[in-house]
Amino acid sequence: MNKELLVFSGGWQSLGWAGVLVLLWFAWRSGDWKRLRDASRLNLFLAVSVALMVMWQIRTGVKPGLSFHLLGASIATLMFGFWRGWLAASIAAIATALAGKTSLPALGIEILVFCAVPAAITHHLYRLADRTLPNHFFIYVLVNGFFGAALAIGMVALTSTMVMWLSGAYPLEYLFEHYTPYYFLLAWSEAFTTGMMATLMAVYRPEWLETFDDNRYIRNK
Repeated sequence: MNKELLVFSGGWQSLGWAGVLVLLWFAWRSGDWKRLRDASRLNLFLAVSVALMVMWQIRTGVKPGLSFHLLGASIATLMFGFWRGWLAASIAAIATALAGKTSLPALGIEILVFCAVPAAITHHLYRLADRTLPNHFFIYVLVNGFFGAALAIGMVALTSTMVMWLSGAYPLEYLFEHYTPYYFLLAWSEAFTTGMMATLMAVYRPEWLETFDDNRYIRNK
């Protein structure tokens, strides 16, 4: 969603910002942000946000409005849960827009599609796996880390494609030929990066992963 071409109309921009405001309201009501009052958690959250900012700066694109980059929303969600994971990714999106690499008016849509969608997919897959699958270290890493990140990217691909098409930015045929397939390549990179980081943190810094309990996944086996 490059600043070179404002691909969304004012109505779509307003819809995007309205969705962001709704999420911020629920995030505030959830009380999840209160965990950042702890200095160590706040420092970790800020460090992850900065790392995502750098990740979001490394991007490529085929046409204005159609760019590709690693998201990092999945690992942030595994570390902090949905609300703070989404917020960390959103901070990266805001920084990217302020750097002039994306459109500020369309930032609301970008936050919804590229931050909220992958965070939600990762969060709900984790809860599903936690309820239905054995508490095993490799299940946590493979399902939540590798597969969860790949699935999140796949949903981002479908969602962004539909938004681009429904908004009239690009024809559906063009998107399916020149945009959507590239996300399958990106999914491998996102899955490998997320799975590797989840594995390292689970082994050396399990306290950084709020979704991981070493007593359940490792020590009592």
